[in-house]
Amino acid sequence: MTIDHTLEQLAATNPECEIWWDSSPLIFPSWKTETLAKDANPASSGWAEQIQRFLDPDTIATTGTMGFRGVTTNPPLCLQAIKLAPELWAARIKEIAAEHPHLDVEGVYWTLYLDLVRQGAEMIHAVYKSSNGKYGMVSGQVDPRWVRDGRKMLEQGLEIAAQGENVMVKIPGSKEGYEVIEELTARGISTNNTTSFTVPQYLRCMAAVSAGLLRAKAAGVDLSRWRSVITHMSARLGELSDWKTEAKARGIPLTLSEIRDGEEAVLKRAYHFGKANNHPSKMLQCSMRIEKDDRTGKTVSRHLADFAGSDMVYTCPPGFIAGLMPVRDELEAFDPKAIDRAPNAESLAKLMKLPSFRAAYEFDGMRPEEFAHFGAFKATETEFAAATRQTVDFVRMTLEG
Repeated sequence: MTIDHTLEQLAATNPECEIWWDSSPLIFPSWKTETLAKDANPASSGWAEQIQRFLDPDTIATTGTMGFRGVTTNPPLCLQAIKLAPELWAARIKEIAAEHPHLDVEGVYWTLYLDLVRQGAEMIHAVYKSSNGKYGMVSGQVDPRWVRDGRKMLEQGLEIAAQGENVMVKIPGSKEGYEVIEELTARGISTNNTTSFTVPQYLRCMAAVSAGLLRAKAAGVDLSRWRSVITHMSARLGELSDWKTEAKARGIPLTLSEIRDGEEAVLKRAYHFGKANNHPSKMLQCSMRIEKDDRTGKTVSRHLADFAGSDMVYTCPPGFIAGLMPVRDELEAFDPKAIDRAPNAESLAKLMKLPSFRAAYEFDGMRPEEFAHFGAFKATETEFAAATRQTVDFVRMTLEG
């Protein structure tokens, strides 16, 4: 008997819904082994079969299919891949340095990063080929230390795109980032807007994509395999913005459920705006949680349940996927009409008293110049830049012996 994973059940609520792997594909084999070792009931759980359907290299090579429709990576996840096999990557670092003796530490790091992207893209290229470019893309991210340098991000974006025809470039949601998204789109390069949390950012991204497409079509650029996704970093929005701080300063009690209601409201507003305007970009949700609902006491993942029935992308890190397995029977069945359900009105009224929520929710809540100063953006930028510096330091230590 086939037992569907929770994510497979979610995907069944809309044929255009996509589940992606949020890590380097290169770590999948080790994650699979580690996850199955924790299975207390291997004969009945169905974990092995579920994992096999997701991203099995042999299945991809022989059939050109996988359960995941794409892959995203970011600096912390690439650092994780390196930490899982440090000796392997240390050897590759030494090879790069020997092949390119003119490169400094930063140059070797960037070449290593491009190597990670290229190998991941090669691993799932058969899926891209068999789906005629619809699935099987890998996102590679420009260096988060350059989120306000449009020239540098464009230069790196072009290098990332060159690593394979199934590579999508991740660009941050800064003012300069959206200018780069327009330029890459004009060249027919697929993009993933990251470090993005707010409705004003999503509208600016849609405008950049639309302008880029107009330029591409006027220049006769082939767009037959072009794609665009716009990332909503759900829990990072509620947990890293200033909502809780502002609520406390105003004497407003704010529960976890109300924070999740706010995240839901922001994403649904952007999602329905895109649908109403027939925009070609897909909304992509990441930074999802499994937790006890403080209203019902039940185990939930509202970042999945609140959006069932949509055609959006959900990109899921290994830990989140594994976390869903033992609680599968505790989760309620997905409502295929959940995407059309209005967010909690009482929570919305309370949240609208907070300046940082209004900035995230209102269509004109922020100007592009303010995007990179939004609380969740700043916190995520800092985390991603720190992971990048750690990877650079790994390269430095390897080269120094």
